[in-house]
Amino acid sequence: MKENICSIPINDVFMPKDGCPMCRMRNMLEERKAEYITGSAMMEPNVRMKTNEQGFCYRHFSMMVKLGKRLSNALILDSHLQKISEELVPANISGKPDKKKMAALDGLIHDCFICRDIKENMENMVRIVHAMWIAEPEFRQLYAEQPYICLEHFSLLMNVDKKGLGKNLPDFYAATSKLTGGYLETLRGDISHFCQMFDYRNANADWGNSKDSIERSVEFLTGEKIETEPFDDEEQ
Repeated sequence: MKENICSIPINDVFMPKDGCPMCRMRNMLEERKAEYITGSAMMEPNVRMKTNEQGFCYRHFSMMVKLGKRLSNALILDSHLQKISEELVPANISGKPDKKKMAALDGLIHDCFICRDIKENMENMVRIVHAMWIAEPEFRQLYAEQPYICLEHFSLLMNVDKKGLGKNLPDFYAATSKLTGGYLETLRGDISHFCQMFDYRNANADWGNSKDSIERSVEFLTGEKIETEPFDDEEQ
């Protein structure tokens, strides 16, 4: 399989054939950005200006705290909190709420510097995936061998750069739908079987692959793993 600076990260996330490869790609980009923000970018004025204005969501704040040094996170928070205090929510307010400030605050609450960056980078990665799928038979085979594509990334793969796929759009749609739709059918069967196992008439039946079907379904629907204790059918 041909490799260059663009294709190497794509091959790296598709090679393991474990779960949704696009989720692995997103996780890789998120970790790199969180490390960058709390590392070398911390003292870059243009980056700090953007992080002060946009802030971070809970997911990415958590990742930054986990991956970065506490002082780095504290310095980022110091300037971010200062901007909010001075421009949006001063301590001494009189009169009616400022509509523009309240609208800006609402926008900030739902904004995230890393989310914006990941969205742009994931769309660029999708364009590379499309190009590799069209040009490289080996990658097309590797793509077809993935366990599944989660619902979120099925939508991303099918809605970004349709023009780039051109005449290959129907075939790419068929290949991607097979991964997502096929796994969806598997999940439906496992969830249905899990529910049926609570019928007293199935007390001694085989659980099959249904015991972790809730966790797998949530991961498929959201692109996020949830941590739960292993299901014990003896305690149902």
